Amino acid sequence: MSQQLPYGSWPSPLTASWASASSLRLDGAAFVGDEIWWGESLPDEAGRVAVMRRKSDGSLGVVLPAPWNARSRVHEYGGGAWAASDDGVLFFVDKSDQRIRRVVPGDEHEPEALTPEEDGTHYGGLRWQHGALLAVRERERDGATPERHIVRIDGAAAASADGEVGVTVLAGGSDFVAQPALSPDGSRLAWVAWDHPDMPWDRTRIRIVDLDTPHLVRDVAGGATSALQPEWTADGDLVLIDEQTGRWNLYRVDPGSGADPDAVSPADADTGGGLWVLGSRWYAPLDDGRIVAVRTHGSDQLVVIDRDGGAVPLPFAATARLQIDDLHGDRALVSGTMPGATGLWVVDLSTGESSPVRGGAPDVDAAWIPHARQLTTEGPHGPVHAFAYPPTNPDVVAPGGELPPYLVWVHGGPTSHVGGTADSKVAYFTSRGIGVLDVNYGGSTGYGRSYRERLTGRWGIVDVDDVAAAARGLAADGLADPMRFAIEGGSAGGWTVLAALVGTDVFGAGISRYGVGDARALAAETHDFEARYLDGLIGPLPEAEQVYIERSPLSRPERFRVPLLLLQGDEDAVVPPAQAEAIRDALVAQGVPHAYVLYAGEGHGFRRTETIVHALESELAFLGQVFGFETPGVTPVDLA
Repeated sequence: MSQQLPYGSWPSPLTASWASASSLRLDGAAFVGDEIWWGESLPDEAGRVAVMRRKSDGSLGVVLPAPWNARSRVHEYGGGAWAASDDGVLFFVDKSDQRIRRVVPGDEHEPEALTPEEDGTHYGGLRWQHGALLAVRERERDGATPERHIVRIDGAAAASADGEVGVTVLAGGSDFVAQPALSPDGSRLAWVAWDHPDMPWDRTRIRIVDLDTPHLVRDVAGGATSALQPEWTADGDLVLIDEQTGRWNLYRVDPGSGADPDAVSPADADTGGGLWVLGSRWYAPLDDGRIVAVRTHGSDQLVVIDRDGGAVPLPFAATARLQIDDLHGDRALVSGTMPGATGLWVVDLSTGESSPVRGGAPDVDAAWIPHARQLTTEGPHGPVHAFAYPPTNPDVVAPGGELPPYLVWVHGGPTSHVGGTADSKVAYFTSRGIGVLDVNYGGSTGYGRSYRERLTGRWGIVDVDDVAAAARGLAADGLADPMRFAIEGGSAGGWTVLAALVGTDVFGAGISRYGVGDARALAAETHDFEARYLDGLIGPLPEAEQVYIERSPLSRPERFRVPLLLLQGDEDAVVPPAQAEAIRDALVAQGVPHAYVLYAGEGHGFRRTETIVHALESELAFLGQVFGFETPGVTPVDLA
């Protein structure tokens, strides 16, 4: 018989330590001979990114041991910090000095540096193709925009005694470059390029060059759209992502004909997303002409596209954050999130069968994992898409007539996306009787360009109105207590949290993770990748300075009135601690109950076990203190 307890106070075996251990953070995967390798952030090792492997006999091992840490700083968000050759050589960018190194598993020698030691030079987006190691190189320059190029690491596959290692520039000429792809015969290079003030989801170009005539660069897609991820087929055509119809779809180009791209398989769904990290891949061409791809409309779906353009969905359990990491014959390595677990799978594209390599299965009974309810609420700017996760605990029910508190989550970006799959953090809250409402507000990817552009020039307005509308809609349906809505977000999501607290009366508490309170300060202090991002979200400076002032939550400190929890990393270069400290000072001046936690050694996003556990427990304790329910086993937060 179920126990009856108030929402929020339900006992749960799903601890913060469990949530941390179950929240895998994967960074690419590859077939290497008869083994599978993958990158994984290890919270118990301060978030170090190791390269792991599963051998042919099923045993697991480490390719890149401590203290080496495969982390790139290109565009600050990095990505693509390692690659492997077909014969089992690992190339990686070490976090400490951003140099590319080479190591063979089992070799007793230290990893060998392949690039020179240069302050302010970073590498990322590593890719091994057709016997060549490609990378994005970023060089900082005093008082000027950093230089970025696609480079080849010459002699990377040879021992240093047999061949001289050097760096050859293959392409550049724009503020940003990403996703290099080498043709099968090694004669042509394709890549993504864009310039300030655009972001890669605004406008990019797909460029190609014949490497024997490097001065003759041609654009084959984009310019007015966001074109992404060029890939060469076995027969020498180029496949790419473009959004000519307002959706990211696949197109095929004959690079020699000069003809316009042909649509491969038109769909009212997106194959593509925000290019925040190097190495993102949403599809891959097979040697027989088929294509395996991710399609997104709210949730993700894995499909195989035939040569005639027909798309066959695969019965794949993961429906969020899907990435196509590698291919070998009819097998694909796919990473993503399914209810209760993040994982990496081998998917047989002929049968649709999948088997987990790492993670990929909940380690708790399915009765503890909430099922998402997809919601669409009409807001002042159009429909608002969200996913609601109700309180879920097989052993407890709430007293009759009580409505649950809800934590409204605001993803970052703001050009990001949630896919409607409950991860371990969702289950941590829902198992205790706290619902979670995950909102894809206007500006989110996954619903086409027009939905994404709803936020253009109106950041701090549309996002705030949309999260408020989603919460009100949930309450109007009788599913949530309208007096116990809290709102939480990180980075750009933290901005929306703060703006919603000063701009609406919907929320009774807020949790800001490394959130933005002063848009002008962010524009002045942030890194180059996002240095002009606010031009599109708010307006160009100095012309729009007054708008920046009006929109910034810190310009209206008198409107802060409900308790707020601030969580911040002391090494955050994207949203520096000064933002959180200015918010804290405003709360002190207004006499608003609050807590500020600064985590040593953390950057933009928390990676250490102790940080993740402390932050989750602090959030739970904070909600209990504000909304008046017990949180046994969790240390109270000291609210000033």
